[in-house]
Amino acid sequence: MRRKPLVLSLIVVLLVAGGGWWWKSRAASPEGGGTGPAAAARGASAPAGAQTVGVVTAQRRDVPVTVEASGTVTPINQVDLRAQTTSTIRDVLVHDGQTVTRGQVLFRFDERADRANLDKARAQLARDKAALGDLQRQYERAKDLLAQHFVAQSAVDTALASLQGGRSLVDADAAAVDSASVALSYNEIRAPFSGRAGAVNVWPGSLVQASATGTPLVNIVQIDPIAISFNLPETELAPVLDAMRPGATGAQVTPPEVQVVLPSIEGGPSRQDSKGGKSVGSVARGKLTFVDNLVDASTGTIKLKAEFTNDAQKLWPGQYLRVRMTLRSMKDAIVIPQAAIILRGSDRQVYVVGPDKTAQLKPVKLRYTFGEMAVVDGVAAGATVVLDGKQNLRPGTPVRTQPAAVDPAAAARLASAGAGGGASVTDIAAP
Repeated sequence: MRRKPLVLSLIVVLLVAGGGWWWKSRAASPEGGGTGPAAAARGASAPAGAQTVGVVTAQRRDVPVTVEASGTVTPINQVDLRAQTTSTIRDVLVHDGQTVTRGQVLFRFDERADRANLDKARAQLARDKAALGDLQRQYERAKDLLAQHFVAQSAVDTALASLQGGRSLVDADAAAVDSASVALSYNEIRAPFSGRAGAVNVWPGSLVQASATGTPLVNIVQIDPIAISFNLPETELAPVLDAMRPGATGAQVTPPEVQVVLPSIEGGPSRQDSKGGKSVGSVARGKLTFVDNLVDASTGTIKLKAEFTNDAQKLWPGQYLRVRMTLRSMKDAIVIPQAAIILRGSDRQVYVVGPDKTAQLKPVKLRYTFGEMAVVDGVAAGATVVLDGKQNLRPGTPVRTQPAAVDPAAAARLASAGAGGGASVTDIAAP
């Protein structure tokens, strides 16, 4: 009976010894990540049991602060050309879609009746000028006779009245000549500004009449330069006005820059990016030229316009585009990818890799976002920020770093940040 406790004690000792041997051999094996020779060799490059994570470097750069809106391309000048007289079209000198220049003759009407009226008015003017000369001479003779006491003063007064009447008649004739000249000019329609013609709605021989509601002869819009009108919420009015306000030195104001993404040449609204998501197009840049004088109370928005050079004619009247306007620049901002930020309620945090190759959780303040990037406070420039694999980390977790897998466009933006350049809108995404 006394042997039984002794046997049980021996079994316990053997189990403890076996467990210790198993634990020691597991810790010494490569899979265990222990302190054996193999683990010591690996420790030169990464801590034992390290998690592999993709990282990026926080960059310092100047970042433009922008607002976005939907805009419509609007001609700076646009006109419907209509006849100002009743006549028959003799010549049509413009065709559909033609580019025209200011002063170019577009239509000629049958002007024979108006030219005859002008000739008649000129003849009447010449006749009355001759009569006026005779009245002038009669007045001079009457004055001479009055000086010699051959006529009474009333005769001189009568001659003077006739002379003044003749002068008025000549003035009326001159006005009639001007009126006839204007009527004759209505028989020739010229382009009031350079632009592009729309569809021509008449042909030689067509009868036209002066009407403000009839079908126009042709429509002309100015293509270059051109404007884009857009609305912003009234909450954005203050920063817009601040951007246009002169500084304390009274220096001339530089209007805020406005950018739009243009359609691509592949036939669609724009081309797909490398991930097949939002599409990317080339960019046109213009300047803000107009802020409306009141806020639309029904929508809570204010109307703005920007002017663009359009010599390549990539902006077309009536076109719908996304507009981005730069209001100011954030100097020496710290930029990281938005995907690196961890959201926990109202808190925002990122994992950075410390000097000891461990993950450190840092609280950050999100100041501004643009594209896939974000401006934050709380991370130093040059810090190694975890982008991929952060879901497997806890504060103090050993890590093994490798460059994060990012799309080429985001990589280019981050690289430009490292070069200290401003935020480029060449790669902004269209909706």
